[in-house]
Amino acid sequence: METKPSINVGGLEFAWDLDEGRFLFEGQDAVLFWTASAMKTFFDSIEEISGEDAANVVMESTGFRQGLIVGDYFTSMKNVSISEAANLITNTYASAGWGKAEIQKTNESESTLRVNLRNSWEHKINVAQGKKQGGSYLAAHYAGIFTSLFGRSVWYHVIHHQIEGYPETIIEYFPSEKNVEENIRRLARLKEAEQINQLEKLVEKKTAELNALIQEISSPIIPVLEDIVVVPLLGTYDEARAEELLVKTLQNLPTYKARYLLLDLTGLNDNFTQHAASLIEKLGSTASLIGTYTVLVGISPQMSMVITESGINLSKFNCFQTLQHGIHYALAQNGRSII
Repeated sequence: METKPSINVGGLEFAWDLDEGRFLFEGQDAVLFWTASAMKTFFDSIEEISGEDAANVVMESTGFRQGLIVGDYFTSMKNVSISEAANLITNTYASAGWGKAEIQKTNESESTLRVNLRNSWEHKINVAQGKKQGGSYLAAHYAGIFTSLFGRSVWYHVIHHQIEGYPETIIEYFPSEKNVEENIRRLARLKEAEQINQLEKLVEKKTAELNALIQEISSPIIPVLEDIVVVPLLGTYDEARAEELLVKTLQNLPTYKARYLLLDLTGLNDNFTQHAASLIEKLGSTASLIGTYTVLVGISPQMSMVITESGINLSKFNCFQTLQHGIHYALAQNGRSII
């Protein structure tokens, strides 16, 4: 049998099976990547696809869960204390290119410790990315390891990152109910809030566009003949829409040199209220102040009943059943007729 190339570094075995295309670390399959190029591209792609916040949660969650696996491995070793396991972890990770980690101030009864981490692969990737703040993968990874070793939930707080200009990254670990699942839920809530905010902005935009369209087409002034204009009233008029109608009509009457304003009420048959009757009275009275006579057309029997019950006096305006009759009337006042 052909001997596979191997080397022992710091008591750890590295081996290669070139025929099978395998690299072995302590007898198990492993892979090698260039940190500042291939792994940087991997990190960049995750951030590009999912966004920086989501990528940070992904790396933190992955680091923590992989740490649980490593912690379980060392926990399974018989007659190995937590302090001894910490030394084994330090040597193992250093030989695998994970950076130099010094585990200090370990208090097994309090489940606390501190990790000083220098020149990690994550730091090198962050430098290659041009980051100003360090990542969360390794910090969470060690939290996962010690969660398994201590047998209770452990979380972390980064005192500072090496990338911020310090000689090393310093991370404190302590018991906490905080975990990656909570951060995943927080991210999900954040994304939901962002989506809701985007939808609200879209609704506001579309509502504004719709209101602008309604204002543009609502109750248009239609010049039908010389000095005669028609304003068809359509739908329901709230306070804002009524004000828009008044302002728009009164501003444009002089433009058309309108002597007669025909208010076509046909479109109000199903929406005629006392408020609508008051609006008509106000519009007609105001138009008369600038020399325009108001003629009402399209009044139905139902409208007549509402007008009577409202107590609003519209009898001062000439009223006709159809728009055609109203136009003939306006023309007749000037001695003209349609032939």
